[in-house]
Amino acid sequence: MKTHLSNKHQPARLIGAVLLTLAAIVSYHAAAASITGQLIARPVTPNNVATYGLPASMAYSGGLSTVGVGVPVYLEVDVATGVPLSGITNISFTMTGTNKPILSAAVITASPLPTNMGVFEPSDQLIYNVAGRALLQPDVAGQYNVTATVGTMTNGTTNFSLTIFAATYLGVNSYCILCHSGSSRVEDEYQYWTNTAHSMIFTEGINGELGSYSVSCLKCHTVGYDTNAASLADEGFYATQLLDSWPFPTVLTNTNYASMPANLQNLANIQCENCHGPGSEHFYSGGATNMVTVSYTTGTCEQCHDDPPHHYYGTEWYASKHAVTTTIPSGAGRGYCVQCHTAYGFKARIDYTGTNATTFAPTNTFFLTTNDGYIMTNMVNTTYAAIGCQTCHEPHGNTAPADNIHLIRTLANVTFGDGTVITNAGEGELCIECHHSRDGGASNNVALYPLGSNTWVGGSSFGPHDGVQGDMIEGVNAITYGQNIPSSAHRETVSNLCVGCHMQVVLPGDPAFLQAGGHTFEMTYNVVSNGATNVMDKTDVCAQCHGPLTTFNFPVEDYANTGIIQGVQTEVQILLNQLSTLLPNSSGVVDGSVKSSLSVNTKWTQAQLEAAYDWQFVSNDGSLGIHNAPFATGILKASIANLSGTSVPGGLPDAWEIAYFGSITNAQGAPNADPAGDGIPNWLKYALGLNPTVAGIQVSNGVVYANGTGALLGSTNTIQIYTAADVTFNTVAGTTYQLQEVSTLGGGWQNVGEPLVATNNAAFSYLTPTRGNLQQFFRVVHTP
Repeated sequence: MKTHLSNKHQPARLIGAVLLTLAAIVSYHAAAASITGQLIARPVTPNNVATYGLPASMAYSGGLSTVGVGVPVYLEVDVATGVPLSGITNISFTMTGTNKPILSAAVITASPLPTNMGVFEPSDQLIYNVAGRALLQPDVAGQYNVTATVGTMTNGTTNFSLTIFAATYLGVNSYCILCHSGSSRVEDEYQYWTNTAHSMIFTEGINGELGSYSVSCLKCHTVGYDTNAASLADEGFYATQLLDSWPFPTVLTNTNYASMPANLQNLANIQCENCHGPGSEHFYSGGATNMVTVSYTTGTCEQCHDDPPHHYYGTEWYASKHAVTTTIPSGAGRGYCVQCHTAYGFKARIDYTGTNATTFAPTNTFFLTTNDGYIMTNMVNTTYAAIGCQTCHEPHGNTAPADNIHLIRTLANVTFGDGTVITNAGEGELCIECHHSRDGGASNNVALYPLGSNTWVGGSSFGPHDGVQGDMIEGVNAITYGQNIPSSAHRETVSNLCVGCHMQVVLPGDPAFLQAGGHTFEMTYNVVSNGATNVMDKTDVCAQCHGPLTTFNFPVEDYANTGIIQGVQTEVQILLNQLSTLLPNSSGVVDGSVKSSLSVNTKWTQAQLEAAYDWQFVSNDGSLGIHNAPFATGILKASIANLSGTSVPGGLPDAWEIAYFGSITNAQGAPNADPAGDGIPNWLKYALGLNPTVAGIQVSNGVVYANGTGALLGSTNTIQIYTAADVTFNTVAGTTYQLQEVSTLGGGWQNVGEPLVATNNAAFSYLTPTRGNLQQFFRVVHTP
């Protein structure tokens, strides 16, 4: 049969007469580019139903191509954003008698989805628009072949196809276990699944172990729970419940599950067919893989996990950058990129990297090794799929170690490009699989780039790859000029590294709910006030170690040597700006301008390349020092010193030392020396453009006034130099700590801030306000 949709069911359609000759239309269509698009089974989530005011009884959909008999398939045609919707002349959905089971009387009808409901996947929203929708409700088991024809005024006519398999539910204990269990299999999906929360959620619910539990939970917690009359033929939980006359228990007690009929137990809990679709066609065909769905689209999970305010992990993901990555890093020639930029590529790399390729790897995989020994996998299959649920989680549970309750796909140690093996990341090991520089080691990159040699297995490119957060927080794989540059305590004290902060729990009612923390991975959120949108930092997770904070840009040290302690992010940006003024512009000229990006080429000097690498390293990290302020500022200052002509490692520029002290070996010119006797070291006076031999004026409130030359500050002015303290100490869980201060030893100690009750064994860092005394002493007392 063939159905034409009316304008009521098609988004933005050209309506009206178009006065063109047939010959002109044929000629124009012949020259136009074909339409790029897709015909899909669109997922429908609980949040979709609530947001668009759809009937509460509406069936959810994971967007699977295998569905229960009688279960609706929400057909959707998406076309590339370059195809004007106003130029679409017709859309038709076709399914003739030969393209469906012989006994089927199913027809394609109008879609119940509203026209203002956009493309489902956030990343697809960047490249597709919805052109048209329809509805298919299979009435018997078998194969249904659907064709959608899209006609346009400017891009010709194109057909898209989709195969749907309708089947009945079998249940894990009756059928799935027969093939997907046993020691002879490489992967025993059934046995691993029995250890997951999915496998026992219904059981725990009706047995009263979850507290509140009701019939409304069954739509997701059982197989095939659909109360629509047409779907009773799917032999799912609801149909079987009616057949057995089993009532939902009025009292939740620990005997409820055991007293259920065995055939209902077989369809209870979240199991194989919830995610893969009903399995009768797959099973009776002898295991034909095309008769069951294996999908990497997030609809598989979002059909249940997009249901705030309770089941909101999937909803959080929509706000993440993982959800909006484009398809650009996939496709022909992108075999290396897809290892981190697509779900298919990442899974393949995790599954097969380091194994014997001829034994375990699929035919579309082969292995290469970089110059620094970092193993990469080049996949011929570069199909795009967003970094979604199944990318990071292995749904069956067959991951190691056994206590991996979050089903994280891998927790194996990660080897960085410089050979550093990371063993302290916990659940963050998964994140740094990709969030580190994939362009090899820093020194290797800088050495090979000007030679035109491959800097990594995929070719020659300069600098660290975009996501260097892992390298930064660990304080490795940058140009350090042979110096031992310190790192923050984050890498030792933050449990699970990335996860420990970026996935902080944000509960309903919090203004940051669904915007920050959790699976958004975001550390900021928006607050709209008086029509203006303000970006707020979500600092709750920081307060447990750093005390009360409202911004990430809090003062720590005078990293940029300006004489004023500013926010750490401000300090890092100042250093980035200072370093950029010493690097060439796009024309290869060092013009002293502040740069927001670098145009590196092979003609740059070794010193310039080294400094450019560190500039990109800090810039690409994106946190402006929050991940590791000492290391970020350390490599930036080392790069500035190296470009400024410093012969002595860690020293001041040669020209400056010679100008004031006659030679670079004069001890009075050392960075920490104080030849003027005013308490201001040479390194600070250099940064402020001060004469190191002239003493500043000290006053009683802890401030030193000195006259600047304006070398860095822009004009001659009087500079106020403040001091402050950052007190850091280790804690033991359950112990109460109180920071105290005194200006003179032997005097009375005064409390600083409120007592701290330690909740873990992490270090605590207390940032004191600018002190008003020339000296200050601190101590920490604790009970017990």
